[in-house]
Amino acid sequence: MSTSFDQFNLAPTLVQTVADRGYEAPTPIQQALIPAMLDGRDVIGQAQTGTGKTAAFALPLLHKLQPGQGHVQALVLTPTRELAKQVAEAVYLYGRNGGTRVLPIYGGESTSRQIRRLKKGIDVVVGTPGRLLDLIRKGALDLSNVETVVLDEADEMLSMGFIDDIESILSATPSDRQTAFFSATLPTSIKRLAERHMRNPKTCRLEPNQRTADTIEQRYYVVNHRDRTSALLRLLEAEPTESVIVFSRTRKDSFVLAAELQQHGHSAGALNGQMDQSARNRMLERFRDRRIDILVGTDVASRGLDIDHISHVVNYELPRDPQVYVHRVGRTGRAGSTGVALTLITNRERGKLSKIERYTKRKMTQTELPTEADLQASRDRQLTEQLSKRLETNGFVRERAVAASLVKEGHDPLDIAAAALQTTRTKSRTTSRQPARQDEGPRRGGRSNGHARASHERGMVRLTMDTGKASGARPGHVVSTLSHFGGIPGGVIGKITIKPRQTLVDVPADLVDKLLAQSGNYKIKNRRVQLARA
Repeated sequence: MSTSFDQFNLAPTLVQTVADRGYEAPTPIQQALIPAMLDGRDVIGQAQTGTGKTAAFALPLLHKLQPGQGHVQALVLTPTRELAKQVAEAVYLYGRNGGTRVLPIYGGESTSRQIRRLKKGIDVVVGTPGRLLDLIRKGALDLSNVETVVLDEADEMLSMGFIDDIESILSATPSDRQTAFFSATLPTSIKRLAERHMRNPKTCRLEPNQRTADTIEQRYYVVNHRDRTSALLRLLEAEPTESVIVFSRTRKDSFVLAAELQQHGHSAGALNGQMDQSARNRMLERFRDRRIDILVGTDVASRGLDIDHISHVVNYELPRDPQVYVHRVGRTGRAGSTGVALTLITNRERGKLSKIERYTKRKMTQTELPTEADLQASRDRQLTEQLSKRLETNGFVRERAVAASLVKEGHDPLDIAAAALQTTRTKSRTTSRQPARQDEGPRRGGRSNGHARASHERGMVRLTMDTGKASGARPGHVVSTLSHFGGIPGGVIGKITIKPRQTLVDVPADLVDKLLAQSGNYKIKNRRVQLARA
């Protein structure tokens, strides 16, 4: 069979668009499923990210469309806002020469704006289940004329608990529609859903020779379970990281670990399925804009997250499923860049590691954790680099005056420099034990005002709690009590600074009133604490 796109008998505008984008031959999943979808068959595609699955359903979907009919003709469901945006953009680019109108619909955006767009006439809707169902119930989204429904990353949607929403959405579409499922895995739940909603589907399962990219360096470290956090902290200090995703197993772990990292001087936040869409959006924007360097997430963060500056992925704990490992490490080494995947295991987990290696057809490298000497050498290198850059600026007139005064008193210039470096190191070690802070910008009079009443981060407000280290307060306690009694996702909480008898915590501005309304109900270590504006 020819591998040229024009052999599919697609609309000329689509063939031209594909050629314009530089695609010369279909990928295996496109070769298998485009003809089946053009014939009107239901299809199931099992494929990983990067296999061309979006074009596999977008091209036949667009071929059948008649733009400008005034009603939704195709619907694509995705588990996350990120994936909805990516798929909507791809469908738009493939179909723009034919005048196709595409609308992404997801939470965290204006509902009224989405309704106005729908009223103007949309051909293809790409959205997340929750917001789609909300618009259906409002009578704003009519799916009675939909001809094609696609579930992208169907397994992820089911694992996130969207099964009831999906059933309701499918029931709002015609029974004779064409249905396509695309999924990285085909668990029993997907097969049962297919049995209920598909008619004799054609299935394509891709079995690549290697499931992780050559550009990703994969290492593992054998540690005691209780030493995972200290091992993680060593790696984060020793590795030349840019942006990092740390994968934890549970939602609670993601909140607690993010708080622990903050307490050790890292700019970190949590992302998991317990957070509502707006909270997740806010956290992803902070990570994308580099306002935080480390994202601690459950596996909800391994799908549909396309950020090029992720240098490292850390498996704080091994996933149960080798396919999940592939999705995790695939968040780095993107767009042709290199990446690093680090995995922490215990001796009892070597069997699980071997299972992953057999599945990925790649061996991971066992590596020793950085020693104290390694960390010190890393600190020395960083300090040398900082000094070299500072020496290039020559902007230290006052400091030269102090040094000259010390030389005049009889001190050796090398001793003066060494004492200054030692002072810098001592200060650095003290700072590293405090929560990470971001630059607040210029202050009045150019002087530091200590802990500012305003938050260090845009959109956040600083609150204070009347408890601290003297009472045994820890970051995890702060996150837990605000989340439980305040009714907010723990992952949206920003910087936490625990002083001897006071705790400062940054929270989103739009949640301040809600949190303050519960002041007096918060408890830390069975003691009631008061919450107020700092």
